[in-house]
Amino acid sequence: MNNNLTCCFTGHRNIPVNQYEEIKITLKKEIIKLINNGVHYFGTGGALGFDTIAAMTVLELKNEYPYIKLILVLPCHNQTCLWRKEDIAIYELIKSKCDKYVYTSDNYYKGCMMKRNKHLVDYSQYCICYCSEKKGGTAFTVNYANKKHLHIINIAEITKK
Repeated sequence: MNNNLTCCFTGHRNIPVNQYEEIKITLKKEIIKLINNGVHYFGTGGALGFDTIAAMTVLELKNEYPYIKLILVLPCHNQTCLWRKEDIAIYELIKSKCDKYVYTSDNYYKGCMMKRNKHLVDYSQYCICYCSEKKGGTAFTVNYANKKHLHIINIAEITKK
């Protein structure tokens, strides 16, 4: 897989309900721009919130761009053990429709989410994020992507304007 053709996603689990539609529309436009610039692979970490929106958007765009690929990079096999049934159902749907999924660890341990996030960044040239805070896992991942010289597109900044 060529890093120049790959984009990863990272974002907050809690998405403001009143901004959900605008975020989804903006995200779709940004993904289409990348597709038109030759990006074919899209990686997401399978988390709730922005990861789910991103994965569902890529799956939707596969109807129009059947050559694009959705890759799930999952932190562990028991990621969903504390999730609600409705969220698990969406996760399983995404997993069944993605082109590939990999686990970066067998079981949960402190740090497995960071390992997953680094994996996503290390194999990408682009990062589309929803980052509105300067602390936490999303901010760490965006900072790491910045250090690795990825092209970063922050949906939170675009929708704030």
